Amino acid sequence: MRAQFVLSEIGVGLRRNLTMTFAVIVSVALSLALFGGALLMREQVSTMKDYWYDKVNVSIFLCNKADAATAAKCAKGAVTGQQKEQIEADLKKMDIVESVQHESADQAFKHYKEQYGDTAIASVVTPDQMQESFRVKLKDPEKYKVVATAFAGRDGVESVQDQRNILQNLFDLMNGMNIAALGVMGLMLIIALMLIVNTVRVSAFSRRRETGIMRLVGASSFYIQMPFIMEAAFAGLLGGAVACVLLLVGRYFLIDHGIALAEKMQLVNFIGWDAVLAKLPLVIAIGLLMPAVAAFIALRKYLKV
Repeated sequence: MRAQFVLSEIGVGLRRNLTMTFAVIVSVALSLALFGGALLMREQVSTMKDYWYDKVNVSIFLCNKADAATAAKCAKGAVTGQQKEQIEADLKKMDIVESVQHESADQAFKHYKEQYGDTAIASVVTPDQMQESFRVKLKDPEKYKVVATAFAGRDGVESVQDQRNILQNLFDLMNGMNIAALGVMGLMLIIALMLIVNTVRVSAFSRRRETGIMRLVGASSFYIQMPFIMEAAFAGLLGGAVACVLLLVGRYFLIDHGIALAEKMQLVNFIGWDAVLAKLPLVIAIGLLMPAVAAFIALRKYLKV
């Protein structure tokens, strides 16, 4: 009987404040969709870092004849065979180095032609202008500075470059977008909470007579508050469900179909459906609990008779 009464009161409250309930659902859905999107963006950046950082190398570029005439670091001339052997031997002795690969000037020229063969500048570049290099794969890419400190400035070495820097601007951009999404999510969350509190206030005010009678006949505070809390939780649950749909639809159209980023950017390792599905229970839980807690706090003041 009590459960039936609570459910009937929930229905009455939702019908009386239909417009505000709809506004709560929309604001909760948008804020939670942004929250879930931010979580997925952070995971995407992490996945890309793990994927690409494992593939990029530290490059030690060696001096050639052209560098000897133009670069101050190569003032002592082009790298010698003995210097190359010593550099390679020292690299292989380092515990943080996983593998070392030598790229000759001819190989560098071949790779350059494969990448820029159709450009105007590629037609005037010659093999003797290309630099020999060592491609060093580290066990921990974060320890690039150890290699840079050990080999930068050595005779025969023109420069030491960490290829992660090429990707860092992209990751910084994505992290910036993630922070912006979290900021908008926070704003939408505040709006949703304000709407929830106002909806509870209006509902409590419109039923103040009933709640006063219930208080007089001995009903507990929790029993009186329960319909209002359930109303807010139900609206939040619907908002969370809509947010889940938005996340699924967004993943479908952005990556698999529609814009189809997976086809257009095949070198990017996009997060899978398992990552999206793993976030949905959290979105639903927040959508259910956040309005209920906000309603409970608001009711402590507005249901006093």
